[in-house]
Amino acid sequence: MAAKTLEESDVGIFCYISKLPGFRGILKQRYSDFIVNEVDKEGNVVHLTSLDAPPEAMHNFFKQNFKFLVTDVVDGPDASSKCIRVRLNTGGHKNKGRNSKKRKERVDMPFDSRGSENWSETDGKFLRFHLYKENKETQEALGVIGKMLGIQPRSFGFAGTKDKRAISTQMVTVFKQHATKVAALNARLIGIKVGDFCYVREGLLLGQLLGNRFTVTLRGVVADSEDTIKLSADALGKLGFINYFGLQRFGSGSVPTHLIGATLLRGEWKTAVSMILDPREGERNPIAKAREYYKESNDIEGTLRQLPRHLVAERAILQCLKKCPGNYLQALKAIPRTLRMMYVHSYQSYLWNHAASIRVQKYGNNQVVLGDLVYRKGDDTEKVTRHVNPECEDDNHNDVYDSNNPDEISETDVPEERNNLIKVVTTEDIVTGNYTIEDVVLPMPGSRVVYPNNSTANVYHDLAKKDAISLTESVHSVKEFSITNMTGSYRRVFQKPVDFEWELLEYTDGDIPLVETDLDKISDYKPVKMVRVEDPADGNEGKIDCVKQAEGVEDDDEAEDAGEECLPNIESRCRSNSQKAQMALKLSFTLPSSCYATMAIRELLKTSTSVAFHKTLN
Repeated sequence: MAAKTLEESDVGIFCYISKLPGFRGILKQRYSDFIVNEVDKEGNVVHLTSLDAPPEAMHNFFKQNFKFLVTDVVDGPDASSKCIRVRLNTGGHKNKGRNSKKRKERVDMPFDSRGSENWSETDGKFLRFHLYKENKETQEALGVIGKMLGIQPRSFGFAGTKDKRAISTQMVTVFKQHATKVAALNARLIGIKVGDFCYVREGLLLGQLLGNRFTVTLRGVVADSEDTIKLSADALGKLGFINYFGLQRFGSGSVPTHLIGATLLRGEWKTAVSMILDPREGERNPIAKAREYYKESNDIEGTLRQLPRHLVAERAILQCLKKCPGNYLQALKAIPRTLRMMYVHSYQSYLWNHAASIRVQKYGNNQVVLGDLVYRKGDDTEKVTRHVNPECEDDNHNDVYDSNNPDEISETDVPEERNNLIKVVTTEDIVTGNYTIEDVVLPMPGSRVVYPNNSTANVYHDLAKKDAISLTESVHSVKEFSITNMTGSYRRVFQKPVDFEWELLEYTDGDIPLVETDLDKISDYKPVKMVRVEDPADGNEGKIDCVKQAEGVEDDDEAEDAGEECLPNIESRCRSNSQKAQMALKLSFTLPSSCYATMAIRELLKTSTSVAFHKTLN
């Protein structure tokens, strides 16, 4: 298998909605150009608003002076506020015997190493906080925090992983940890901050979110005219984009995850292990060196000493092979469940993308056609799935804390009754106009899904057949690596960005952030400083230069008097005498949790979203 950079066409991404011309724009030139804020299940956008822990002294005051009262921290009247709740201690002296018995039972139970042994019965068992991270994977950030706290990774819960090359804020829960202890880590954390603490009774599980709010800045924008940009941006907001699974879904390495998934579906366990462990083109030297060492020496111990800890799948396989040499299936099962299922889900996504492209190529994107699949009108699911993609629902959350997928992870098993809410479009539906193009869905292959009653369905079976895979029969008995043992799900073919906004900016220095982050806002850090310089020699009026203002550096008195701040959330017209002004396009929009912002950008630019392509633009 020849190693190469993955292209969009390799995974079925072919089509666009609008016929408008694209334009040049650089995606993620800086990681601060891609900001992601989680949207919780109540529709609140998650922001970092405070780094301080709740006032524990207040709790101690009540404990020492009013022992008949108990306190805890709860959400305030709005999403960003917290309140201390004071209640009567219903345990009281009357129930002393019963409480004593419970305490005795707890003493006899094994110590839970995930959190504090000294824990108030009145507090929720989980500390919820907002995690802010820069250019780090979710698991990487939590690994750093966990190591500092001396706890296992499974102590943490989160609703979804976020992009690495980005600045993101999301909710996290941790089992039995005090806010003061976690907040104290901020002084030592680099590129990570934690805040907005409160205690809750249940930990977060994967999929417990509505979606994400994106703020994306495209730099180096070049177009025939500003009208081209404006028309394209307006079209994206009005028409949306094809809801493809983005390239992130298929891995960033030279061995795409969907190819590993196909190997698992065929039951080729040894080959799958080799694909995960073998040397890969373009990897950093320490990782490449470790892979080469194992391939040449077969020395598991020596390889484990070299492999970075974030390569969870590789380490899990090797540790299992050390105990059970030659048992490749068992080695694959040693990979944390959510991570190992990513391979099969990736293959499902590969089939879905191709089906979506054929649907658009054959039938267009303007109307529903005979045989299309849609959600039945009037069902509760219809309302829900406009915000939450059903593929995020999964009855099995036992291993969610083991997830280490750096991309967006979605479980694809859905409740059996979900299929009863799907219908095939009939001639009567078309005549009455009951459904629009926005209602059209396509299945993620599984045993309980139905396929469109038109030629789109052929794509699934034809592609799978080329890969020697049957979607109706399994060649092995390992259920988790068999599509016939997955229920499947449905995904909307077309998606519109919600609360879509855009604006054009001008800048001269590519190293200066153009958008304020959550951390900037609470630390009063202004990434851009405008200084007015008088130039009486040529009689011109004052020119405006953009200069970088470093975090934590005070201005001198002269600059303080002469300058005025240029806030990055307004249109910046900052011109330098030595640098030519460039144009940037800032986009803000919300998407459901399993949708890819990169696919919205692709529709706008009409260019590839691959990292390799945008590196060439840099």
